[in-house]
Amino acid sequence: MVKYKSASLDLVFGALSDATRREMLRGLSTGERTVGQLAEPFAMSLAAASKHVKVLENAGLIQRQVCGRTHLCRLNPAPLVSAHEWLSFYENFWTSRLNALDQLLRDDASRPASTASPSIKGKKR
Repeated sequence: MVKYKSASLDLVFGALSDATRREMLRGLSTGERTVGQLAEPFAMSLAAASKHVKVLENAGLIQRQVCGRTHLCRLNPAPLVSAHEWLSFYENFWTSRLNALDQLLRDDASRPASTASPSIKGKKR
């Protein structure tokens, strides 16, 4: 398994742990937005939206450009690459486990079923 900088991944996964921030990132995937535009779908104050933006910014997931009183945000997908690689390891792990289970079940299903009921040692029926 590839080693990842734990602090960076912790920040990314921490930022992604909140549904509001995930939706903000999704919105930024279509283009730049102001903090006000990011806040709009959630009916939250600019102060609350700014706190979410700060978490995303600290994780490196967005870049913020200040033009006077306007804060323009854009998606920075680079940290998502490391998160995706980390998750891919577990995707491969579980895929191989589930494929092995599938094969065992197929092998078991292809065996002829025994017509005699199993006996229990030392007990009469």
